[in-house]
Amino acid sequence: MTDLLQDDEYERRFAGVEKIYGDEAFRQYEHSHVMVIGIGGVGSWAVEALARTGIAELTLVDMDVIAASNINRQLPALSSTLGREKIEVMAERCLSINPRIRINVVDDYLTADNVKELLSNPPDVVLDCIDDVKAKLALMLHCRFNKISLIVSGGAGGKLDPLKIRVADLSKTEQDPMLAKLRSQLRSKGICKKPKDKFGITCVYSVDNPFSSAEVCASAGLRCGGYGSAVVVTSSFAMIAVSEVLKKLTSKKVKNSD
Repeated sequence: MTDLLQDDEYERRFAGVEKIYGDEAFRQYEHSHVMVIGIGGVGSWAVEALARTGIAELTLVDMDVIAASNINRQLPALSSTLGREKIEVMAERCLSINPRIRINVVDDYLTADNVKELLSNPPDVVLDCIDDVKAKLALMLHCRFNKISLIVSGGAGGKLDPLKIRVADLSKTEQDPMLAKLRSQLRSKGICKKPKDKFGITCVYSVDNPFSSAEVCASAGLRCGGYGSAVVVTSSFAMIAVSEVLKKLTSKKVKNSD
């Protein structure tokens, strides 16, 4: 712990978290490292929720800057932040929420070529909010073969009803062309070829029908500019995903809890 925040003020900030989750769970959050990849309509809200839950260390991965088209759904997007890097704005917010938090910012996009390097120091959980199918596949493969806990966000663009968001293993997702494509690609590589086999990859997705063809949705992923987006949906995806992250953290002994 640092002296950036007096103990009594720190306790007041996070007393509600400790009360609702319990002392043991909160202590694990205080020793946990979560990586969020993709700081957009889902990822930015997820980062906020993780910071406000007292997670000790966050790694934010994105190379994008804030644009006017982000304002309808992305947390850091304001008139005053246009043109700034998303990871920088979110890092500042996190430090204002909790001055004790450790923030790592990676000004890059995850690709098949750099996934090994970006995860060379594996976090306790990775939250995938990437909008590119090839990158998502590379991340799934790396996390699977290296036994890194992974939560994946499906496509949120074109969806209207947050009550139709679901959580399931990748083998059981529905109405999400992007996740279906990823499932097919993993099976083509010999992974979980039987329909009943579970991938061990928790996905957040929506059974709502998007306002575009399956082909458009699969290629667009989380990118919402092509066919519209609702912040009530993108932020709900994030909150549900973070809830799954917290479950992962409390279901195992956190690596750096000594």
